[in-house]
Amino acid sequence: MPRSEVNRSGEMEAFVQVVDRGSFSAGARALGMTPSAVSKLIGRLEARLGAQLVHRSTRKLQLTAEGQLFYERSVRVLADMDEAERCAAAGAAPSGRVSINASVPFGQQVLIPLVPRFLELHPQITLNIVLTDRVVDLMEERADVAIRWGALPPSDLVARRLGATGQAIVGAPAYLARYGTPYTPEELEAHNRLGFTYRRSVPDWPLAVDGRVVDIPVNGNVRAGDGEALRALLLAGVGLGRLSLYQVQADLDAGRLVPVLEDFNPGDTAPIHAVYLGKPGRLPARVRALLDFLSAHVLADGRPRLAPAAFGNFHWQ
Repeated sequence: MPRSEVNRSGEMEAFVQVVDRGSFSAGARALGMTPSAVSKLIGRLEARLGAQLVHRSTRKLQLTAEGQLFYERSVRVLADMDEAERCAAAGAAPSGRVSINASVPFGQQVLIPLVPRFLELHPQITLNIVLTDRVVDLMEERADVAIRWGALPPSDLVARRLGATGQAIVGAPAYLARYGTPYTPEELEAHNRLGFTYRRSVPDWPLAVDGRVVDIPVNGNVRAGDGEALRALLLAGVGLGRLSLYQVQADLDAGRLVPVLEDFNPGDTAPIHAVYLGKPGRLPARVRALLDFLSAHVLADGRPRLAPAAFGNFHWQ
């Protein structure tokens, strides 16, 4: 068959869908075709290439070495075609809704301050923002992107590192004036140590003592469901708490909160990632725009890169 009569992009799309979804039937559903039609299409592709791309069985689909190479190249080619069409189309700017899930502290201290600049750069994108310190299932919550703090467990999610943040035990000057400033880990016993209620919270504070890490239990009389609620309690002088530096750095700079026991701070840091479902080369332009923006506007220490003068030209549509 002459090359001009072969729909090579259609063959690539069918092959990639079958591989991504793990079976001919699932790939056929995604393409709106019958499994037999997809099987025949890939059979013709293999015949034209003179190479077997997949080992077929009733339970599992396995790529050959040639199939793996063809899959990786096809993904890149299809992504390049998508990009070319976006660039050539009139009004090719990213558009549509992006749903993002983030912890309450990251949302209030980092994400929301950056929203005006993002909307100024991408006026055709709308954002759906959900803030919760509970880890959500992206597919169940229909979220495009989630911001995760700490080590990531193995999963099907793709992660883009945004930065990392340290931790500090902090308290309000009024609380320290009333109850005293602790200078040794033992002196924490006399203090109200506030913690969290959510399931993933760590029940202890690690402190470096004589070259080893000692865990101090959190046993205060108030626990909070998210980091911003705990920060408000600390600002109100209720007790001491251990929070991420990106969340409280402005309070420390302004003197609203004071770090304590810094000589015993173990210096542990937690990475901050943007995670999403799918493959990096096949993301919708609207999602890629948000990921690229966050990568450029979240500093290495987790705080936002703000440029107030750039916000002046934003207008509501």
